[in-house]
Amino acid sequence: MLNPTSTDAVGAALLAAFRHNFQLYKSLADRALAQLSAAEWLHQPAPGSNSAAVIVQHLVGNLRSRFTDFLTSDGEKPTRQRDQEFEEPTTPAAVSALHRDWEAAWRILFDLLDALQPSDLLRTVTIRGEAHTVLAAVQRQVAHYAAHAGQLVQLAKIIRGEAFQSLSIPRGQSQEFNHQMAARS
Repeated sequence: MLNPTSTDAVGAALLAAFRHNFQLYKSLADRALAQLSAAEWLHQPAPGSNSAAVIVQHLVGNLRSRFTDFLTSDGEKPTRQRDQEFEEPTTPAAVSALHRDWEAAWRILFDLLDALQPSDLLRTVTIRGEAHTVLAAVQRQVAHYAAHAGQLVQLAKIIRGEAFQSLSIPRGQSQEFNHQMAARS
């Protein structure tokens, strides 16, 4: 059995890892979205698919619902209108407001992560009435947001084509990158 000191260390490491991963996925999404014009945020690559704007709307709604009053209320707030998150915005002007909502929604999550303590990780929270540990609820959202960040990157690649600026190691440059990393060591 872990002693309380090592339990706190593990909890602190988990919270730091969650924060790092959420920041990573937000950064990927931000860098992909930054390559798109407001009109391109509205582009649907195929019938029935989601535009970048819809994915952002959905994430905004999810972030707000899951992480507002996280420890004290159900993660699916009665005020959330999930189905409306999947309705396409109709004007590029809506993208500007959506960007502000995006930043504010992520702030809710990062403020919560700043406030959570290692001892909170085994507390129980609910999502749609289903009990989860804080640890499981947060990990569930890490996976959810990673999937949507990947969708946003893929959409930006499709829309920008050859003009897309790589968000990782560009094709054909792995060996050079590895050499640079080794030289830093």
